Amino acid sequence: MALVPLKRRRRAPSPPAGPLGAGRFPAVVLCLVEKRMGASRRAFLTQLARAKGFRVDGAYSAAVTHVVSEQNSGDEVARWLEQQREECGSGGDPALLDISWFTESMGAGRPVEIESRHRLKVTALAPLRQQMAPYACQRRTPLLHSNQLLTEALETLAEEAGFSGSEGRSLAFTRAASVLKALPGRLSTPEELGPLPGIGEHSRRVIQDVLEDGVSVEVERVKLSERYRTMKLFTKIFGVGVRTASRWYQEGLRTLVDLQERNTKLTRQQQAGLRHYEDLNTPVERGEAESIGQMVQEAVQRFLPGASVTLAGGFRRGKPRGHDVDLLLMHPEAGREVGLLSRVVSWLDSQGLILYQHSQENSFTLHEGPEAPGSRDVLDRFEKCFSIFRLEVRGSPGAARGWKAVRVDLVVAPVSQFPFALLGWTGSRHFERELRRFAGHERKMVLNSHTLYDTRRNLFLPAASEEEIFQHLGLEYVPPAQRNA
Repeated sequence: MALVPLKRRRRAPSPPAGPLGAGRFPAVVLCLVEKRMGASRRAFLTQLARAKGFRVDGAYSAAVTHVVSEQNSGDEVARWLEQQREECGSGGDPALLDISWFTESMGAGRPVEIESRHRLKVTALAPLRQQMAPYACQRRTPLLHSNQLLTEALETLAEEAGFSGSEGRSLAFTRAASVLKALPGRLSTPEELGPLPGIGEHSRRVIQDVLEDGVSVEVERVKLSERYRTMKLFTKIFGVGVRTASRWYQEGLRTLVDLQERNTKLTRQQQAGLRHYEDLNTPVERGEAESIGQMVQEAVQRFLPGASVTLAGGFRRGKPRGHDVDLLLMHPEAGREVGLLSRVVSWLDSQGLILYQHSQENSFTLHEGPEAPGSRDVLDRFEKCFSIFRLEVRGSPGAARGWKAVRVDLVVAPVSQFPFALLGWTGSRHFERELRRFAGHERKMVLNSHTLYDTRRNLFLPAASEEEIFQHLGLEYVPPAQRNA
């Protein structure tokens, strides 16, 4: 008997890519990963699931509860998920599932219970996305961390990019290094990076090279390059920036001796920096910084009893040594601080304690609003003195002449602006940059070392402490010792 061909039924049009309501199982929202599954199979499985009463969203959103993948590793799906979150600006913490869960659910006609065999295995560090927030000011970064080799490699590339004038590339490497510093443990394999924020493809390649070979050829090539080494040498001179160092390099200068022999025109600050080059590039120990702080405190009390001197910078963040000493001067009564700095500096100078000093007046005006100086590239406009102190070091190993030159910045902050000054001068530089970026992008506020301005309400937000500044920004307070980003 001949087989009679079945009458071909008209195919129903494909369902739309978006959600189709809650379906039979309102607590379950699926999203199928197209990678390796393919568009055709994904469309077929989507239609099948919807026919069974499941809700399937065509694009990822915060509503998705189950992400289903075929032939992808857990780390790959986790990275895909992070990209989707960044694109749609939504959070959510869906289950990452193998296609086997989907198949069994379709067979049962309902969502089956998720077992361990259904879950995609994601390495230990990948779930840290919840802890590893995108902004450094949302993370806690201790002074000591477990990924020193990796961060040093990335920071070398960041420095080289800065020397080349590529600020964007420099910032990208800095952000990647900052993320690694905040990890709770040592990174062992590139896969452990998972979907961590702020780590681009270039940084990933460098990290992979260091993890697999113990060294990055690219980084070593940078370290050995004449230009990098010369730029590093020149920018360590007090008063010399990247532009000046680059110009000197283009003129054929390569060493400190070249600067002297060719009678290079130097500013008074650069002359002092070159004269005391060795001392200024020798780390300042915490005890030395505290001694200078005490020296300045005694001078301040001589002219304005009740005024305070606060050690800021890296030492406030817990560093045992640093490259300079930052001191903030403040009096609890508004206006009493006016004229203090010049008297203190003059007296210290008369005692033979200052080898170089350059002061600038306070030029900040509160009524300048959202475009106030300091809100962008300029750190602040406080009254300050950039100086080199002569610190007695008798008894210290190698201190044959009995003293050393130390870079000291003295900053006077009015009491109403002191919390902002303390926050700005504590650092780290990247933490402060991210704090200002967060304020602008996420809160529509302008933050600088003088004040916090809400552009939506056209309002300055006062603060009596660092904690209040964080509260205004809606951030959890990060103590100084955890700001080493």
